[in-house]
Amino acid sequence: MNKARHTITLWMLLFVGLTCLLGARLNAKPWIVFKGGDGPGKGKHIVLVTGDEEYRSEDSMPQLAKILAVHHGFKCTMLFAINKETGEIDPETVDNIPGLQALKKADLMVIFLRFRELPDEQMKYIIDYTNSGKPILGLRTATHSFNYRKHKDSPYAKYSFQDRQFKGGYGRQVLGETWINHYGHHQRESTRGLIAKGMENHPIVKGAEDIWGPSDVYGITTLSGDSKPLIMGQVLKGMNPDDEPNPEKELVPVAWTKTYTGEQGKTARIFASTMGHGGDLKSEGFRRLLVNACYWCMEMEDRIPAKSKVDIVGEYDPNPIGFGGHKKGLKPSDHKLP
Repeated sequence: MNKARHTITLWMLLFVGLTCLLGARLNAKPWIVFKGGDGPGKGKHIVLVTGDEEYRSEDSMPQLAKILAVHHGFKCTMLFAINKETGEIDPETVDNIPGLQALKKADLMVIFLRFRELPDEQMKYIIDYTNSGKPILGLRTATHSFNYRKHKDSPYAKYSFQDRQFKGGYGRQVLGETWINHYGHHQRESTRGLIAKGMENHPIVKGAEDIWGPSDVYGITTLSGDSKPLIMGQVLKGMNPDDEPNPEKELVPVAWTKTYTGEQGKTARIFASTMGHGGDLKSEGFRRLLVNACYWCMEMEDRIPAKSKVDIVGEYDPNPIGFGGHKKGLKPSDHKLP
């Protein structure tokens, strides 16, 4: 009898424990915060906004956030495209990024979006931040972050990537360029990043002497405003860092700096890069470029060390790029620090 009671008690405890764990997961916030700690970034808050169906920003940006938090002390809030029914990370949900209110207290926005059509109440946070004079770091498909097709009467529809009145939308006006084309052959030609002539002493490139990634080089027209090319993309003939350059393709800017003066008349520092394939973050040089760019954006360039620490935190194993290829069933809490 005692043995039976003991067994029943164990099963009840197990049931209660599992119920609590499930309840905690179901009630978890649809974003995650890495608190940071000691380091030059202590007291600064970076908000990373992701939502792209192709390049695995839902894998790469949490790793970047961990590097910034663990190695440099920045508080990082990580936002995702979230399926409204399941609460799971779903980059194919183009109209829902919970937690954007965190931008109200952010010191830097990192944006890696593709063809989003957010409801006005969410988009307002992004545009209010953009007009605030605070810095922005944009990656890869951020050049075509927005595409309003269903709600063309939205006051934010002008930020669509092909908008004619706001010439090129958010990408060209704010970041320097919109979507043009694949200049390197997609998934057949990779990118070697070379420091632009005359920019060898720029603080962003400090210690970033070996930049390579499986990204293909994006085409551009003319970078807008006061854009200054920082990294030139050399098209390689294959998908390995030691492949030969394609002699038929000239160098094209793949990273640059600029400023943007928003509707409030305040001017922000901008760093943009058309690199951002999930595999690019495996390159130590590219990781260092991004970390240094975060410092520079927040006018902390005097705090950039000779070689910023960019060691991978935990594991980094992004899924291959491609539509529908994201890891299924994950919630933001699954990206917690190891």
